[in-house]
Amino acid sequence: MFMIIPNFPHMLHGGDYNPEQWIKWKDTIWKEDMRLAQAAYINTVSVGIFSWSTLEPHEGEFHFEWLDEVLDMCAEHGIVAVLATPSGAKPAWLAQKYPEVLRVNERRERNYYGGRHNHCLSSPIYREKVSRINTLLAERYKKHPALGLWHISNEYGGECHCPLCQERFRQYLQHKFQTLESINEAWWTAFWSHTYTDWTQIESPGPLGENGLHGLNLEWKRFTTEQFVDFYLCETKPLKEITPNVPCTTNLMGTYPGIDYMRLAEVLDVAAWDSYPRWTSRDDTVLGARTGFLHDLARSLKKKPFLLIESCPSATSWQQVAKLRSPRLHVLQSMQAVAHGADSVQYFQIRKSRGGPEKFHGAVIDHEGSEHTRVFHDVQDVGRQLSQLDSLVGAQTPAQTALIYDWHVRWALDDANGFLQDKTQYEQTVIDHHRAVWNQTIPVDVIDSTRDFGTYRVLIAPMLYMIRPIVAERIKTFVEQGGIFVATYLTGYVDEHDLTFLGGFPGPLKELLGLWCEELDSLFPDMENSFEWQKKTYKVHDFCELVHLRGATSLALYEKDFYAGRPALTVHPYGKGKAYFIASRTGDDFLESFYQYIAAEASLNKALQSPLPEGVNAQIRVTGTDTFIFVMNFTHEKKTVDGGSAGIKILDAFETWIIKKPHSSC
Repeated sequence: MFMIIPNFPHMLHGGDYNPEQWIKWKDTIWKEDMRLAQAAYINTVSVGIFSWSTLEPHEGEFHFEWLDEVLDMCAEHGIVAVLATPSGAKPAWLAQKYPEVLRVNERRERNYYGGRHNHCLSSPIYREKVSRINTLLAERYKKHPALGLWHISNEYGGECHCPLCQERFRQYLQHKFQTLESINEAWWTAFWSHTYTDWTQIESPGPLGENGLHGLNLEWKRFTTEQFVDFYLCETKPLKEITPNVPCTTNLMGTYPGIDYMRLAEVLDVAAWDSYPRWTSRDDTVLGARTGFLHDLARSLKKKPFLLIESCPSATSWQQVAKLRSPRLHVLQSMQAVAHGADSVQYFQIRKSRGGPEKFHGAVIDHEGSEHTRVFHDVQDVGRQLSQLDSLVGAQTPAQTALIYDWHVRWALDDANGFLQDKTQYEQTVIDHHRAVWNQTIPVDVIDSTRDFGTYRVLIAPMLYMIRPIVAERIKTFVEQGGIFVATYLTGYVDEHDLTFLGGFPGPLKELLGLWCEELDSLFPDMENSFEWQKKTYKVHDFCELVHLRGATSLALYEKDFYAGRPALTVHPYGKGKAYFIASRTGDDFLESFYQYIAAEASLNKALQSPLPEGVNAQIRVTGTDTFIFVMNFTHEKKTVDGGSAGIKILDAFETWIIKKPHSSC
């Protein structure tokens, strides 16, 4: 059985704890925190995340005594420590003495001290200081009974354009491309006469210099990802050597565009992410679907249970509208994460800060300081439910469908000149396709185009604009062996360097899809077209691809404009499988109908076979012996649900119903 924390077969419940803010009151507040944690069924706390200035107030002067006390208290109360490395926020003395550790922005201006993550990933000094304090932490606590997991830094992000990073960027390019001739060809530098003749001429993209070479922009994004991967490995090196049996992770941020999380996840032991949905406490079905997509993405990074390592039990202070959670909504958001594969529910934060930018951010313990608050009772309710789900630990999600979300595709589309400029909406389009499957209670893995497709029956790739090496061959093999592949407009336009394919789109997928896409019509907001499929008319907007059939069969035809009568939806048998092509951006109504058709054709398993009322969703997890079905009402109205053999139940607003039954009966 997979356990996030070895030898701790329980669902994790807890969150960020910052006792260093309360050292003056440690004899009262620290002890009260432990009492309240136990009352809330909290069994894990994350400590040390922003503690560097307390651990090392002056260079070489270390104070671990306070952290000793905190970890000892955790052990006494049966609480596991998720111990953090403090690199996410450096102390002021470090920036003052070694200004090279401060980042340089894209305008080539060195930042002042302040904020978080204002450090250069290339700086040898910063790396040495981080390695030193991480080594001391590992040596000191390697045998401590409370230590269960390493939390590496916090929310990696941003980039640095300093001379050190510029030189590392050039080294990265030299290693990858070998010659300037290769770079000039890959980046098509002859355009605007931007050909490079010396490696030192290459700079990172920015507003004061080169930013029009799409290949350069792509490689800078890839390099930045590799910077974080390398820095993570630098941070974890002493931890792996000293505490080899303690897993390491860092907290991710959904679809944050600055880092390819699929690549970063390769070096993580466990995937972890911070979830902060903007609930309205009205009908939150669409938001629930979006959050489900993000949870599916987090689970799919490692193909095993993940950590919900941050969430908010109440108002989120940095959101534009800091809305309170309605009754049962906190339980719903927590159990939705579990339903999609989380083996934890953790919060930012345990106790509200008294000052700083997040002093009004929701927390388990309010400024009032007791257990007599509504939010505390909500957290207590979640903890109580999690304490009864030990048998769920390590449970898998039986996904037969994969949806491709690819950071490299997003980078290329965000940079593309043409189409609808800032309304191309790659991420939202992928989420729209996910929601149409999610609404049917069909489990979905969210993967990138380089992952293994062999275990799935259906592969969905909206707007697969960039086809990276061997991806087309792997998709063809998937379909040949009996899989169903779904592609859309804006597929197969460019290669991994953002160079367009010659010979017509969708490039290397023309044979598989059995068509040639000659042109793409981008529509103004007040324009639309339509097509009829299965005796129903569907409107389309934004994009209409003009298709020539080359073996595919047309299933629907455009009804308007000069391309009326041309294919809008096609299918092409290929080997034992089929490849579908949706040539235009449709509404949710078509996606719902289409994926119902695909689900029936592929005989996809569902969490519940009975139709669910609008606004209610179900997700499934399985162990070797049991099936867990989570039925969730994302509306503020009561809903009647047919749970099959589990009977009929009326779900209150935002209520969650967990059905457990033997695995063989599902």
